[in-house]
Amino acid sequence: MNNNCAVILAGGQGKRMKSDLPKPMFEVLGEPMLEWALKSCEEAEIGNICVVKGYNAEVIENYLNGRCTTVMQEERMGTGHAVMMAVDWLKEHMGGNTLILCGDAPFVDSETVKQALELHIADGNAVTVITSEVENPYGYGRILRTPDRKGIKGIVEEKDATNEQKKICEINSGAYWFKTEQLLYALGEIKPNNSQGEYYLTDSVFILIDAGHRAGAYISPNPDVVLGANDRRGLLKLNNAAREAVIGKHLDNGVEFVCTDGVTIGRSVKIGTGTKILQGTILKGNTVIGENCVIGPNCLIENSTVGDNTILNTVQVYDSQIDDGVKMGPFVHVRMNSHVKSGVKIGDFVEIKNSVIGERTAAAHLTYVGDSDVGSGVNFGCGTVTVNYDGMNKHRTTIGDGAFIGCNTNLIAPVKVGNYAYTAAGSTVTSDVPDGALCIERSDMHIKEGYSEGKLRKK
Repeated sequence: MNNNCAVILAGGQGKRMKSDLPKPMFEVLGEPMLEWALKSCEEAEIGNICVVKGYNAEVIENYLNGRCTTVMQEERMGTGHAVMMAVDWLKEHMGGNTLILCGDAPFVDSETVKQALELHIADGNAVTVITSEVENPYGYGRILRTPDRKGIKGIVEEKDATNEQKKICEINSGAYWFKTEQLLYALGEIKPNNSQGEYYLTDSVFILIDAGHRAGAYISPNPDVVLGANDRRGLLKLNNAAREAVIGKHLDNGVEFVCTDGVTIGRSVKIGTGTKILQGTILKGNTVIGENCVIGPNCLIENSTVGDNTILNTVQVYDSQIDDGVKMGPFVHVRMNSHVKSGVKIGDFVEIKNSVIGERTAAAHLTYVGDSDVGSGVNFGCGTVTVNYDGMNKHRTTIGDGAFIGCNTNLIAPVKVGNYAYTAAGSTVTSDVPDGALCIERSDMHIKEGYSEGKLRKK
């Protein structure tokens, strides 16, 4: 693959999206469509990638952040014109083959890319069109095969097709492999001889055939390679197609779905056998879920790891680790850089941030644990708060093994509660508590007899 490169066309505006966002940056399963194209190239071991940017180019440039080469298409004058913007870059990658992908067609997968290249090389093609066979080809360009069906003699668009040609079910995906030298030749020959005054990349196929070069087509077993989005309805269809495909993969791997209403799982997510995913669950990024878990209903987990035999009910977890046998929820928020260890029980309305929670610790309800290191077997009473911010800096709280934190305790960081130490309910702890000690830090109670009677008389 070292001699091969890819050009991804990402200059489109997508006016029908009614947004300032470039069309390839609209998301499918939480990732920009452009990212899907990039990953297909990278997974196919294509190291040299050039992205053609155009409308609102800064958004794409910021997203790529130097990940690959970019070129600018100032005027958007068709797909052929877009590839022309990369001519100088292509000349630096002579001697191999060039893949052309559309940045708003996310489902051209890496296996299709690799298999199409193998056919391209084996048949000695100057150009190989990636195609699909569909039941309803309406609106797509039809592939015209040679009599032996090993090559192609052209592509005919819907509006130009005869009635017989409209019956053809093999259609153009808009993705191509070219021999780089032949691509450069064809780009120099494309003319804007059409009603739109644009340079069409499809014309390069005819140019190469007319010049005596061989053209072929690879039929992808993935029928979704042709799918793209021109408006919000199309984007929804892409998301639904991708969502169903990912859920289907997990079903095949032994994951249980009682109902898929509201369930969205990113394509990089891994889920262990025997786990049950309930309604309203969203799993994003590089999340890994262990075996025999129950996740949901209404969980959101992003870039996090969940161990085996863990139950999460209405929990949000971000950039954190949850170990085996944990039970959490409902209404729990685990913020980034947290580690909840095995056997922990977290109840309703608890928030954890940038903290380690030791084995078998319990926080039943209404507790905030932030910037803390909590030992094993700790019990948090209702209403406990680790007061970690003094208005200028964050400070950490340390709680030893077996400690008992009474209800409505405020732990004013930096502070340490020792092993098996206790804090009395309602205490505001401002200094360290030794191992095994009881801390009672309250103001004196004052009782004013007859207070309410006097207050009522004033009314």
